[in-house]
Amino acid sequence: MRDFYGVTLDTPLMLGTAQYPSPAVLAEAFRCSRASVATVSLRREQGGGQDFWSLIKELGVHVLPNTAGCHTVREAVTTAHMAREVFGTKWIKLEVIGEEDTLQPDVFGLVEAARVLSEDGFEVFPYTTEDLVVAGKLLDAGCKVLMPWGAPIGSGLGLNNLFGLRAMRAHFPDVPLVIDAGLGLPSQAAQAMELGYDAILLNTAVAKAGDPAMMAEGFARALEAGRLAFDADPMEPRDMAAPSTPVIGKAFLE
Repeated sequence: MRDFYGVTLDTPLMLGTAQYPSPAVLAEAFRCSRASVATVSLRREQGGGQDFWSLIKELGVHVLPNTAGCHTVREAVTTAHMAREVFGTKWIKLEVIGEEDTLQPDVFGLVEAARVLSEDGFEVFPYTTEDLVVAGKLLDAGCKVLMPWGAPIGSGLGLNNLFGLRAMRAHFPDVPLVIDAGLGLPSQAAQAMELGYDAILLNTAVAKAGDPAMMAEGFARALEAGRLAFDADPMEPRDMAAPSTPVIGKAFLE
C-alpha cells in the first residue's frame, strides 16, 4: 500500500464520524470497519465538545480534519488553521464547495487553497473531481494525494465516471488516490479497489445504514476483496466466448 505523506495505513478505509445515531454506534462501526483514519469536521467537533474529541482519540486511528461546508478559499484556509490547532495534525482534507445541489468542488478555489495551505506546512488531501488537468495543478500546488469523488456526497450512486477514474489511475501511477464521496454499497468500494485505487473515504453509507456496524464490516471485507483482485492481475474482458474446458484430447464418437 502506498503511503500518505510518509504514513502507511494498516487498512485502506477512511471513515467519517458524522450522522451516527449515537457515540456507541459510531465506536462499534469503527471497530467493525477496521478503518485506519477518522475524518472529523471542526464544526462537528465544536458541537460535541470534549466528549466527542475524547471519543475520537479512543478510536486509536489517524485523524483527518476536513473543511466541510466551506465555499471560499478564505473560509477553507481559516478552517484548516483552526483544525490544526484543535486536532494537532498537519493533515487536512480540503473541501471548497462550488455548487449546492451536487456539492461539486470549486476546482479553481481548491487549487488556490491547496497552494496556500501547502506553503504553510499542511499536508493536503484535496476533495476534487476526476479531471486530469485539475489533478495536475493540485500536484503542482503541493498536494501529494488526490481524492476524486465517485459521485456527489451522500448520494450512494457509486462510481459515476469509470473512464475518468481509470484514466486518473493510469495517468498518475505513483500518486496515492482515494475515492472520496458517493459510495453507497460495499460492491462499489470493491470496484474502486479493483481499479487500483489506494483507499476509500466514506461516511453516509455506514452512518445511515439500518445497522451501521454490519455495513462497516461489509465495506471492510469488500475492500480486502477488491485489493486482492487488483493484485491478482485479473483477466481482460472480451467480446466473444472462450471455452474454459480445453478441447484438446476431448473424447468423441465416430
